[in-house]
Amino acid sequence: QVRLVESGGGLVQAGGSLNLSCAASGRTFSSYTMGWFRQAPGKEREFVAHVRWTSGGTYYADSVKDSVKGRFTISRDNAKKTVYLQMNNLKPEDTAVYYCAAAFRLHTSTSEYAYDSWGRGTQVTVSS
Repeated sequence: QVRLVESGGGLVQAGGSLNLSCAASGRTFSSYTMGWFRQAPGKEREFVAHVRWTSGGTYYADSVKDSVKGRFTISRDNAKKTVYLQMNNLKPEDTAVYYCAAAFRLHTSTSEYAYDSWGRGTQVTVSS
């Protein structure tokens, strides 16, 4: 497992941008597929995106693809052991706690149960 710490959340007006970061500990960060999930008030936690450990390929969940397509971008920097979620043109419905998660050599999964390391989350609030 790795230890994950998110940062970059905050309060922003609709149309604004935030860049979330997730810093990981450990020496094998490059062997982890890294994901972002979010949980809005009163709703279940949902998968947003992941970036694979091998090719660095990215995947955005179908359930959120339409709502985040072209607005959210996940990326990673293995040298810095950090994964990012750049969020542009934010909408009030993006308001949630955003969690970073890691899964060792995972090919792909949108299920939270496939990820065995989690950060504590960072709050993103978008005002209208």
